[in-house]
Amino acid sequence: MTETIQNTETVAMEPVDPKALDQLFHDARTANTFSDEPVSADTLQAIYELTKMGPTMMNLQSLRITWVQSEEQRARLVAHGGGNAPKATTAPAVAVLSWDADWHENFPVFFPHAPERKEMFSDADSRALIARQNAWLAAGYFMLAVRAQGLAAGPMTGWDFAGVDADFNAGTTWNAFMVVNVGKPGADAWFPRLPRLDEELAVKTV
Repeated sequence: MTETIQNTETVAMEPVDPKALDQLFHDARTANTFSDEPVSADTLQAIYELTKMGPTMMNLQSLRITWVQSEEQRARLVAHGGGNAPKATTAPAVAVLSWDADWHENFPVFFPHAPERKEMFSDADSRALIARQNAWLAAGYFMLAVRAQGLAAGPMTGWDFAGVDADFNAGTTWNAFMVVNVGKPGADAWFPRLPRLDEELAVKTV
């Protein structure tokens, strides 16, 4: 019989401080240049520790992160960047975000009360779709985690991801889908902010 995990602890929730909202949303921008201030290993770890707390389907956590820090590996990465290569060359930290096609192998870890449900995901195509959807969701948490550490993120998708996989994910079930520059913003880091859709164009109530 499957044991149900229950948490009866009540957590008082209040609106987030406006300064925090500014840092995470209102004032936060996609950085296009970065300072040369390094990002510590502790900070990179803190970014992951925040990212993993975001909800995903059945807690599956299909996002995988590769921090590309050495000069040699950075050169291999930027070879696949095209017009995005210069930004990734100068950023203090660069992450390759991937989705793991075999995320279900970790069921005993992330769903310990019902590890047998791994068998529900034997079909590789449906499992890959679930992995991609939830990794993209977690990529949003990753950006917010970067901002929560007082840094700027520069997400990029215009890369040769087949080439990135060949160099960084070969022999694994990881599949790259985004490269993110991370660090303190540099000079002239921001383009003018583009308009956001008004509520009447993006929201409906039924």
